[in-house]
Amino acid sequence: MTASISKAELEEGTDFRPRFDRDGLIACVTVDAGDGAVLMLAHMNAEALRLTLETGIAHYWSRSRQSLWRKGDTSGQTQTVIEIRTDCDQDALLMRVKPGGDGGACHTGRRSCFYRVLRSDDGATRLTLDPI
Repeated sequence: MTASISKAELEEGTDFRPRFDRDGLIACVTVDAGDGAVLMLAHMNAEALRLTLETGIAHYWSRSRQSLWRKGDTSGQTQTVIEIRTDCDQDALLMRVKPGGDGGACHTGRRSCFYRVLRSDDGATRLTLDPI
């Protein structure tokens, strides 16, 4: 946190002051505005956030490709932003979107990136598929 803003101002004030991490990124949980389903977790840098705010279309930063991407450019699975919220210390975002295309968000073709359930049975931990 910078010295120019108090904790109270950060947590209770009306100024949007996103706190990017040391890599210049902020986590963004994206949910379907229609039914609240969690679609994905991605990261934004300052440019992705700026473009998202300016265009109303979700933009993210790919950590693996080290590049900016607009959701849907290659997949057709666009995300029109309905609302963006920030958490109490402004280091994470929650974005409510209207999905385009067939409603999918995951690069695997699924609706959600969270399609596996962690189960612990008989001392072994396994992932099972959840048809969401």
